[in-house]
Amino acid sequence: MRGPVAPGATTSARSGRATRVGLVAFIVSLVALLVLTFLPLPYVIEQPGPVFNTLGEVQDAKGKSEPLIAVNGASTYPTKGALDLTTVQVVGNRENPPSWMQLVLAWFEPSKAVVPMDAVFPQGVTSTQRDQANQLMMVDSQQEATAAALRELGHDVPVTIRVASVVPGSAASGLLQPKDVVVAVDGADPADADAMRAQIQKAAGAPVTLTIERDGTREDVAVTPRKQESNGSSAWLLGVTLQQTYDFPVDVKLQLDNVGGPSAGMMFALGIIDTLTPGELNGGKQVAGTGTITADGTVGAIGGIRQKLYGARAAGADYFLAPGSNCDEVYGHVPAGLTVVRTDSLEQSLKALKVIAAGGDVTALPTCTAADVK
Repeated sequence: MRGPVAPGATTSARSGRATRVGLVAFIVSLVALLVLTFLPLPYVIEQPGPVFNTLGEVQDAKGKSEPLIAVNGASTYPTKGALDLTTVQVVGNRENPPSWMQLVLAWFEPSKAVVPMDAVFPQGVTSTQRDQANQLMMVDSQQEATAAALRELGHDVPVTIRVASVVPGSAASGLLQPKDVVVAVDGADPADADAMRAQIQKAAGAPVTLTIERDGTREDVAVTPRKQESNGSSAWLLGVTLQQTYDFPVDVKLQLDNVGGPSAGMMFALGIIDTLTPGELNGGKQVAGTGTITADGTVGAIGGIRQKLYGARAAGADYFLAPGSNCDEVYGHVPAGLTVVRTDSLEQSLKALKVIAAGGDVTALPTCTAADVK
């Protein structure tokens, strides 16, 4: 037979059970948090990377300082200030992805971005393969930048376009061969590989006649491009990889290790021009920027523009030259104290630097606006 129950005993029992349930829930939540903290997710983090002054010095593989831009065969002139190229650092890869906690912290940091793993490390591509591809793009970018700079200065820079490889079963398969030199497209001499691609797009699927040189003999080959879809866009393709080499009248060496990709092209070109001309393009000020460049001086879009803006400002830059094709990502994401100037060509960049150097009205220069946001 149950004895009398003291007043409040039932409440105490319920409180005890509630405490135990709360403790268990807390422990479960803590364990879940710890698991999530170390759980790899299919994302990586992009953050501001190192900033390099194209007018300054860098360390080579042996740790020795040397000019980032070295010129032989032409007069060079003193420079001041900085023409900074900006980079993006990727945190994580397929072999070592960032944790859940790292991703959450990066999400709330405006200078960082959380992006899908596949966007940076495509399926089936190792980190080593990605680095090698980026290094090749950097080499090509340096060649394009040198060609653009020297042509801007009035030099004749001949280019040779070769077929590096042919995709089996493609439009060019059986018609073109590796090492073929493309002399003309529909009778016109292409200025570079990009110009050749543009001519093929303009043909809109109609056969194009390539004048090629093979084993010392010239011949005309008719190839009908095929339309292919990739990442939501389409293009007319021959199915070949092109390789171009320039015959430079001036020996320009660009020394920059452990940095890959094509996005430094415009700043390389500006640095070369500044080195080869009297005075200072930047008026001795610190100007940063980014953008790909082609031999004809066209400036193109790059990735990680927001991180590069923050990296430039953190390095002390007051001005930033940004590709117009990146303006939709620039507007509304410019760190305080940094003035962004829009540019679509090497010529426009030089005009902007002239205003900056003279202390002119920078606000009158083109910039990114709300109308650019897609």
